[in-house]
Amino acid sequence: MPTPNSSMNPTQVNFNSPRKFRTTLKSKCKETFFPDDPFRQFKNEKPLGKAKKTLQYFVPIFEWLPQYNLKMFRFDLLAGITITSLAIPQGISYAKLAEIPPIIGLYSSFVPALVYAILGSSKHVAVGTVAACSLLIADTIGSKVSSKDDPTLYLHLVFTAAFITGVFQAALGFLRLGILVDFLSHSTITGFMGGTAIIICLQQLKGLLGVSHFTTKTDVVSVLHAVFKNRNEWKWETAVVGMAFLVFLLFTRYLRQRKPKLFWVSAMAPMVVVVLGCLLAYFTRDSKYSIQTVGKLHKGLNPISIEYLNFDAEYLPYTLKAGIITGIIALAEGIAIGRSFAIMNNEQVDGNKEMIAFGFMNIVGSCFSCYLTTGPFSKTAVNYNSGCKTAASNLVMAIGMMLTLLFLAPLFSYTPLVALSAIIMSAMLGLIKYEEAYHLFKVDKFDFCICLAAFFGVAFITMDMGLMISVALALLRALLYVARPAACKLGKLPDSTLYRDTEQYAEASGPPGILAIQLGSPIYYANGNYIRERILRWIRNDEGNGKAVKHVLLDLTGVTSIDTTGIETLAEVLRILEVKHIKMKIVNPRLDVLEKMMKSKFVDKIGKESIFLCMEDAVEASYDFSATTEKQGFEEQRSGVA
Repeated sequence: MPTPNSSMNPTQVNFNSPRKFRTTLKSKCKETFFPDDPFRQFKNEKPLGKAKKTLQYFVPIFEWLPQYNLKMFRFDLLAGITITSLAIPQGISYAKLAEIPPIIGLYSSFVPALVYAILGSSKHVAVGTVAACSLLIADTIGSKVSSKDDPTLYLHLVFTAAFITGVFQAALGFLRLGILVDFLSHSTITGFMGGTAIIICLQQLKGLLGVSHFTTKTDVVSVLHAVFKNRNEWKWETAVVGMAFLVFLLFTRYLRQRKPKLFWVSAMAPMVVVVLGCLLAYFTRDSKYSIQTVGKLHKGLNPISIEYLNFDAEYLPYTLKAGIITGIIALAEGIAIGRSFAIMNNEQVDGNKEMIAFGFMNIVGSCFSCYLTTGPFSKTAVNYNSGCKTAASNLVMAIGMMLTLLFLAPLFSYTPLVALSAIIMSAMLGLIKYEEAYHLFKVDKFDFCICLAAFFGVAFITMDMGLMISVALALLRALLYVARPAACKLGKLPDSTLYRDTEQYAEASGPPGILAIQLGSPIYYANGNYIRERILRWIRNDEGNGKAVKHVLLDLTGVTSIDTTGIETLAEVLRILEVKHIKMKIVNPRLDVLEKMMKSKFVDKIGKESIFLCMEDAVEASYDFSATTEKQGFEEQRSGVA
């Protein structure tokens, strides 16, 4: 413990003149919009070199294509063929979820894959349609226009929603606003995907049981009511075939989990189900045991659909809602998946570049009869396990889809609806993350509540409502963090100069007469009153325990910023403490905080001599001040006696 007579030579706090507004604005904008410093590669480059780097940055194919070789192509060719076999049944299945013609699902794995091969920055992402967004599109647009009563208008609105999604995603990428996607927390995504998987699985009971009449609603209660209400339409032969397909698909997934090298068995399984289903439907087409099929699929490449984009004011609110919500979900899923697989290879994926790629992928796709596409987990995992080396695997898939559309599409006309239902159900069961939910429960109960809100909101209300409830809870939590910032009382660890939280370290003890407090978040108008009352409560508690408080030391190391209300809060605390004859000192204010203190004249009020670089210096100064004060009081008392 320091003594009043100990000598000290503390490092002085830097009180240089505050930076100019332009300098601080530039610094804040850089940290907000360019935290990854994407322009570092352009430094010290000649004009021609900068132009080349710029082209490679925005069009990544020019970055990897010059180094491309035959060995890499062999891996990409295998991966491309494998994901093509998965794209065909998934495309048809998810188009069924979106209540659009099955051929649109095949179109959506052709043109978008070409665009991503050129603009995509991830080596592993394989683009395609996704179940959750497909159902959300059907739910949102179907609330205004029925896919059965007016299928043409409905399809045009789906294309329009995809166009809006693309514009929204590309704008976020160009404006470096990927931070907005971060508001979809991991717990929100887990609950949303789980709830979506449940309602999609239940909806597939229509195809699995051969039911003709069904509800257009997506909540669990309405779907189950429709299933049992139409019991007279159940077909046992369809149910038997569907269960056989489902068991086969689940077995191949189990096999992949037990023996990862057999991933290709699980990847090819949906295609096997489609082929077997087509053969079964063809040979039973004229018997009493015939099963429903997807209907005719015409040969030919994607027709141009830009003329069908519908921005009529009557339908615009619905296409905007569908486009923006599905755009955010698609970005969150696609970027997270791309980053996850990149981390496995010790690589990085630029989220903003991915947004631009996804955006142009959907803009161009919507003009060529495609609906929303992103980077689905199942297809990306297959692409990664197949050994893909570059985004060229998407190019191979696009060529495979082109050949399918030109020559093989009619062969899939006999694809049974029950086979598609089995494929969708097997895929959705993998999206229910029981272990992840249990992990959230063990680690953070509030995160678990956010997950449950998304899950039950999606399952029992609507998909968009469940998502909004979960995001609102997450934002509420963030606001609580701001309004009730972390603060702790510090004590000195034995035989060291370290000061730590007295609750965390029971052996840490505060110096006599000194109350050391650490604030761990920005000081804003929302938490100013709380911080003031918290400091005063600590003083009252110490005084109530018989400990005289002569000095209050505020460690601002964790305070990254402060507003005028926050400065006024500190000034008010200073005035209150002066009335109580308690000295207040500031420890290690950060640059932005110190500059605002200087501009607001708070530094003049408290005095530069009361601002220190570390807690040890502040404690030493407090002891010296107390010793000096006691000495002066003793001399005054002795002179008074004389």
